[in-house]
Amino acid sequence: MTITAEQVKQLRERTGAGMMECKKALVDAEGDVEKAIDALRRSGIARAGMRAERAVKEGLVDAYIHPGNRVGVLIEVNCETDFVARTAEFAELVRNLAMQVAAAGADYVRREEVPVESLEREREIYAAQLREQGKPEAMIGKIVIGKLEKYHAEVCLLEQPYIRDDQKTVGDLVGEAAAKTGENIVVRRFVRFRLGQE
Repeated sequence: MTITAEQVKQLRERTGAGMMECKKALVDAEGDVEKAIDALRRSGIARAGMRAERAVKEGLVDAYIHPGNRVGVLIEVNCETDFVARTAEFAELVRNLAMQVAAAGADYVRREEVPVESLEREREIYAAQLREQGKPEAMIGKIVIGKLEKYHAEVCLLEQPYIRDDQKTVGDLVGEAAAKTGENIVVRRFVRFRLGQE
């Protein structure tokens, strides 16, 4: 199968990956652009995973106030170098993450931060609801696991569907940015303020 320069260019514009990586992904995907994008995302996220141990001491703190001044967010996102932290692309990522927090209202950055007590309480509530609905006991455990996954997707920032493209998660967005920059990128913390809420 012949891969044209135009196909490589289009894939590069959509993914930010290097030309050779794009060409290889297109060859492996037999010219299917969507499969090539998936392959590049997987490899980019894998590379980001390999970088996860590297120190992240640079980055940005950003403040976002939603129009109407009723919701505000402070967020810290870290990367490895000051060079990346000062790029427009990194600033845009941090701003998009702040807007995500304002819009979707996450409570935690990642699932490991959810207290065990909260998960147990949710598990008990879901199981009780299913018993009241008359679900067979053998099915309840599996259904509860699915409901807990949805719970994580609501309360954990990195697992939420991204507000600008619900085909990917916020974690995917961060992984793509890490793949483009070649650096480990970590959402360190955030605080969401809503007028009148404690």
